[in-house]
Amino acid sequence: MESLRMIENWPVPTAATAVVRADGTVAGSHGPVGHRFPLASVTKPLAAYAALVAVEEGAVELDEAAGPEGATVRHLLAHTSGLAFDEHRTVAAPGNRRLYSNAGFEVLGDHIAKATDIPFGEYLRQAVLEPLGMTATELTGSPAKDAVSTVDDLVRFAAELQAPRLLAAETVAEATAVVHPGLTGVLPGYGHQKPNDWGLGFEIRDGKSPHWTGSSSSPRTFGHFGQSGTFLWMDPEAHAACVALTDRAFGPWAIEVWPAFTDAVLAEL
Repeated sequence: MESLRMIENWPVPTAATAVVRADGTVAGSHGPVGHRFPLASVTKPLAAYAALVAVEEGAVELDEAAGPEGATVRHLLAHTSGLAFDEHRTVAAPGNRRLYSNAGFEVLGDHIAKATDIPFGEYLRQAVLEPLGMTATELTGSPAKDAVSTVDDLVRFAAELQAPRLLAAETVAEATAVVHPGLTGVLPGYGHQKPNDWGLGFEIRDGKSPHWTGSSSSPRTFGHFGQSGTFLWMDPEAHAACVALTDRAFGPWAIEVWPAFTDAVLAEL
């Protein structure tokens, strides 16, 4: 795919990218796809997937109590638990606001570790990484932001999202549809969004503007970006997903180049 060569012009030291079709085939890749990058918040979809495996295994339930008073596993996954961004303190009632929260994912990881009697990083490895052959990926700390991975590995995850083997298709459909519709909130780096729609661990594009995906991305597009200059999106209308990893922190450069890149990829598909 010629569009993938656009990453050569990004103002970053290192970048790699790939596009994966719904049938799991790689439509194209560019850059060092075996290079390990810190994922930052692209860790969250991996952690969420492990949490959903725990739900399907019966270790936890989406609507069981977890985190602050009145909050559940579902609230933690959907950033509606009321926990602050990076502090383990409650700043809103559960279900009232979309408060993007690293702390919420850390509480979720602890909750699953306690329920399964397995450290969350190890549970993620057993439940998701190992079955998908993601041998270069590991969680080294917080389930919110401390995984490292490669484009090659995330291609496997992107294929799984489009044709699930580890989870029931219905579970993935629920995780990638809006949970608690209509809530407003701040999308980090992009300001206040009304509504600020999320699924279970996945951000949903809907009509958000500005946004890190493209102007031609369908409203059903879901995924995540990370402050380490990384992103993963899946567009059901395009029957494809895209991974891009860099080693430059997210900032104005990404806000400028990512949407044009996504639009070029979608046009070529």
